[in-house]
Amino acid sequence: MTIQVCAHTDEAVAGIEDGSTVLIGGFGMAGMPVQLIDALIRQGATDLTVVSNNAGNGDTGLAALLATGRVRKVICSFPRQADSWVFDELYRAGKIELEVVPQGNLAERMRAAGAGIGAFFTPTGANTLLAEGKESREIDGRTYVLEYPIKGDVALIGAHRADRMGNLVYRKTARNFGPVMATAATMVVAQVREIVDVGEIDPETVVTPSIYVDRVVQEVTAA
Repeated sequence: MTIQVCAHTDEAVAGIEDGSTVLIGGFGMAGMPVQLIDALIRQGATDLTVVSNNAGNGDTGLAALLATGRVRKVICSFPRQADSWVFDELYRAGKIELEVVPQGNLAERMRAAGAGIGAFFTPTGANTLLAEGKESREIDGRTYVLEYPIKGDVALIGAHRADRMGNLVYRKTARNFGPVMATAATMVVAQVREIVDVGEIDPETVVTPSIYVDRVVQEVTAA
């Protein structure tokens, strides 16, 4: 497998098609690959389904992508917070669809996609509005809800460091959804702080092995 080390974020997002499901890492702004999102805005793909922890903060990153009107649907855990005015306005105007998924279920649905699991039962969301229309089953006296994997056409994730083979390490909580998203998408693009030569990352510290990564790009830091 050949990893593409990209010279620019525009190269890193080239070829993302209209109608794609895009998994975007980040817990709020922590670990969000903002420069890849900006490149996706320039790239122009539309009718997108975005899967992320939340629905954007302020006017940058994911919120900026939503503001272009090119996202058809958001699948997330926290669609509203104090600075989610871009999503709020779109949703109230009926210009964007929303699927709310509890945070643990969101992570597990992507992990299931990467692990080849067809579906799984979870108690989270049982007997609530989030379970409406879904199959439920009693297991050991407790109600469980059937959930299906979330697969991505593309994952845009942030990492701390990559080597030229595409092995990734993360920094603290900026890791968040990156590892599971990397297993759940057909094409994985990582924005990293630093790209080092093969052998400079201790194999014992690698979190996302290169087999899951297709493209890496070093982020541009302000002078």
